[in-house]
Amino acid sequence: MEITLDKHSANQASVKIKLIEADYQPKVDSKLKDYAKKANIRGFRPGKAPVSMVKRMYGTTLLVDEINNILSTSLNDYLKNQTFRILGDPLPVIEDADKIDWNTQKEFEFQYKIGFVENVEVKLDNNIDATLYSIDMDEKEVENTINNLRSQYGKMINPEISEENDFLYGDLKSADGSFEKTFSLPLSKVDSKSLKKFIGLKKGDTVEFEIKKAIKEDAATVIGVTEEELDKLSGKVTFTVQNINRTELANLNQEFFDKLFGEGQVDSEESLKNKVREIMAENYNKELKVFSDEKIKDQLVAKTNLVLPEEFLKEWLLKANDGKVTAEQVEKEYPIYAKQLSWTIISNEIAKNNEIQAEHEDVIEKTKEMIREQFASSGLSTQLEASMDMFVDNYLKGNEGQNYMQMLTSVQNDKVLAFVKEKAKVKEEKISVDKFQDLLAN
Repeated sequence: MEITLDKHSANQASVKIKLIEADYQPKVDSKLKDYAKKANIRGFRPGKAPVSMVKRMYGTTLLVDEINNILSTSLNDYLKNQTFRILGDPLPVIEDADKIDWNTQKEFEFQYKIGFVENVEVKLDNNIDATLYSIDMDEKEVENTINNLRSQYGKMINPEISEENDFLYGDLKSADGSFEKTFSLPLSKVDSKSLKKFIGLKKGDTVEFEIKKAIKEDAATVIGVTEEELDKLSGKVTFTVQNINRTELANLNQEFFDKLFGEGQVDSEESLKNKVREIMAENYNKELKVFSDEKIKDQLVAKTNLVLPEEFLKEWLLKANDGKVTAEQVEKEYPIYAKQLSWTIISNEIAKNNEIQAEHEDVIEKTKEMIREQFASSGLSTQLEASMDMFVDNYLKGNEGQNYMQMLTSVQNDKVLAFVKEKAKVKEEKISVDKFQDLLAN
């Protein structure tokens, strides 16, 4: 057997494997004999058919199987001994394989495309900026959240006169009568300049307006029509009120508190505010941590400047997904994939060079945290902890073990990022919710 590597560029190459008869024939002959001993061929007693007959019937299949086994093992062993890091999986050159004559050929040559990176150098120093954000909760945000919760747990009433934030159920008609639709109009979607037309209405009242002026965002969705249908509704339309729906806010009492957080967890309006503020701050701070970590990853990816085998990876992604994605989809999603792959390579390199390792106990603890978060609002904390080991075990065994590997990778990433922050130039900053939204937008 002869294996050669031909580098086409700094990150793409081809591997050629040449086989002669001595590489595969002894094993093929051995398998033919074993097959003949078990074969049930018409006209012969089981296991008594001549080997020559078995060879004519099954020889090519056994030959192909054996050569595929040799290729797979040899290629994997060869690539494991290389200094570079293989990306994706080797891609066989189909054009070469299609030219093979399995019945007459004694020597074979196979070619595989590979993509790789080598000489990955990650510099960790105080040139990396890490801003650790925390949220400064605005009392208005807390009040709005409590009002939203009261609305969710409130009851529906049908008042006589419409007010801001009501829902008006009624008939929408075009001026020429070519369009008519009955639907529920949320006044929260009506532009502030047009809103006064819809306040103070009673059942049977009719209001005239222009849709695109009155509803400036997602007008088609609000009304329940297509964009094409909406374009045809130019000019003024009328809306006749059939009914007014309003959500009456839930009372701030113990029943409401218990519904939100479980029995006895909150016992006053003040403790409700504190609880909501605490949960909101915790949630925002988790998002801010993710945001900060992504910015650190971006810097490391930019500074390391990995050159990925783009052409190879796109071809591999297309073939690996086996018809589930198109070339256009791969092209569109590739920048995201390339960024994630670059970070994975960098993270693994940092972990290897600094002996950072995710332990089994870390995986267990992270999984417990995830499960607690999922059940945080259920009020089942006592029952949950009693069955936690079972929940953890079931989750980590799920998805054919992939859940465990994903959690293992997540733990390693956490440890790598913590290590990077120790080396980086770190500053802390407390920001408002509005500032956080601005950061996300940019």
